[in-house]
Amino acid sequence: MDMTRSRWAALAAGLLGWASSGGVAIAQPTSVPQTPGDRPEPKRANEPVSPGAGVPLGAEAADLDEAAYDVPGAIVVDARDDLDEPGVRGLAAAFGLTFVPTSLEASTRIELASVAGGAVRDVLAKLRADPRVEYAEPLARVRAFYAANDPLLSEQWHLARIGAPRAWDFASGRGVTVAVVDTGIACEDHGPFTKGTDLSATPCVPGWNFAANSEHANDDHGHGTHVAGTIAQSTNNGLGAAGVAFHARLMPVKVLSESGWGTTADVADGIRWAADHGAHVINLSLGGPRNAQVLQKAIDHAIARGAVVVAAAGNTGGRVQYPGASDGVIGVSATDANDKLAPFSSRGDGVDLAAPGVNVTQQTVCNHGRDKCEQFPAWNGTSMASPHVAGAAALVVSLGVSDPAAVERALRDGARKVDDSDAGRKQYGAGVLQAANAVGQITLRHGLARLAALFAVMVLLARAIARKGAGSSPWRLSFLVPALFAGPGLVFFAPWLLPRADLAVDLLARPLPDLDLFVGASLHRWLPLANAVVPFALTAVFYGVKRLRPVVAGFAAGTAAYLVSIAALGEHAGPFGRALLVGWCAINAALCVWIAKANLEEA
Repeated sequence: MDMTRSRWAALAAGLLGWASSGGVAIAQPTSVPQTPGDRPEPKRANEPVSPGAGVPLGAEAADLDEAAYDVPGAIVVDARDDLDEPGVRGLAAAFGLTFVPTSLEASTRIELASVAGGAVRDVLAKLRADPRVEYAEPLARVRAFYAANDPLLSEQWHLARIGAPRAWDFASGRGVTVAVVDTGIACEDHGPFTKGTDLSATPCVPGWNFAANSEHANDDHGHGTHVAGTIAQSTNNGLGAAGVAFHARLMPVKVLSESGWGTTADVADGIRWAADHGAHVINLSLGGPRNAQVLQKAIDHAIARGAVVVAAAGNTGGRVQYPGASDGVIGVSATDANDKLAPFSSRGDGVDLAAPGVNVTQQTVCNHGRDKCEQFPAWNGTSMASPHVAGAAALVVSLGVSDPAAVERALRDGARKVDDSDAGRKQYGAGVLQAANAVGQITLRHGLARLAALFAVMVLLARAIARKGAGSSPWRLSFLVPALFAGPGLVFFAPWLLPRADLAVDLLARPLPDLDLFVGASLHRWLPLANAVVPFALTAVFYGVKRLRPVVAGFAAGTAAYLVSIAALGEHAGPFGRALLVGWCAINAALCVWIAKANLEEA
């Protein structure tokens, strides 16, 4: 077997094994309250914060287990350098192995071999005892680490706890707008207010100030900027801290006053405004005890517009506050570095997920946002937990999952189970947020579904060509490359090898129909690049060039596979409902298969 193919096959096997208004209630921010007028002193970079539970930054439990990265049944054998070719063959024969040399085998005598899964340990022990062997060990996988250089990242135990560094290999929030309905965000230079230095690389879209009825939603409190930092703090900029979805856009919607208070009517207006102006995720780190209809109707409106609504559970230590407990909202309780529910966290019906909410370090403003006063405090509260989930939701949406229910399902399915008893579910919901699991599972599911659909389309096309007895086979490189580009993505496996936070990697890993996500997730709802128009136009332009017909056919087949996956996975929210979306996908997939067949028959 060719060495390159051998290594890719082993890696693929390993990956598949691993994959797996009158009388209204008052709203207030759900961070642990401070003494009125007491503002925290600016935090210096060298001041310690509780580091977490002893897991190195960026590590997951599996990252600390060597065996978790081993390629099943594959070993590396380094024969003694003075052993000649017959001697190497004799060594292999003695153990019933077939050696495959590495590219440098001639000078190093390093060989690869396959062993039945259950026998790996015994075979390695015997090889290590053989005098002809310098060493023998399992063949293991490695991955690229997205190593952000933010100085305070080592203090952000909460990002490591949700698997954010690993999640950045799969998504970083490109094309997603997250509205922070709060006290405002330090998003612009206006009057005495300035944009936060650690938000300098984070794009902010226009927002609205319902407290002052103006377009300038500047933060004169500090709560909203801290929350926004957890969602999309500028990351890998050599400054301050990091955020969960650092390539997402922030939308500041100010509904709370300088003192941190507001009304349910203002919050409802903020939710509606955010949804109507393109927010894909809405974070509500605020709440009160009243189950106000004005809030529920605004939430229903936002969800109908395709927005994911995330809210803090509250800091009462008792029942969940609203809108955290409102229908359709992902309610978030707060946990500490050991996944224990924070004593202040509300719990009970309405908790859907838990996330870190103790000693959460982010940048915010001081001196009421004036005089360029900034700090990096570690704050407590379900207000701090909710934006972790909102940021993770942004990562999920950036992968093309646009149905709010599907986004919540992905986050719940990926959560780390802590206590599955009835009492546990009321504290943790589905479990503690694991962003890495959610985006990893989605990426794998998309790739496998589109590969399977593409294979089915290719089999169908091959049979049609065989029945006619003339035409070009789809089993050729000129067909396969454009088919992969339009279907699963040319290098759909890239996130397991290289960090997708890198723009070039992200571009290559995405299929063509997903590229509109770089413009925005709202555009992707219309699937402008996933329809029969594009391959039909290519056919019209290049039909006279015979050698390009397999290329056009491959592109059409890949587009058909992508459309089939959209209909089958049920994660996409089309602008006109589920039934019309499935019908659209079916019709266009059929047309794409017909276009592919026509091009192959004439090739």
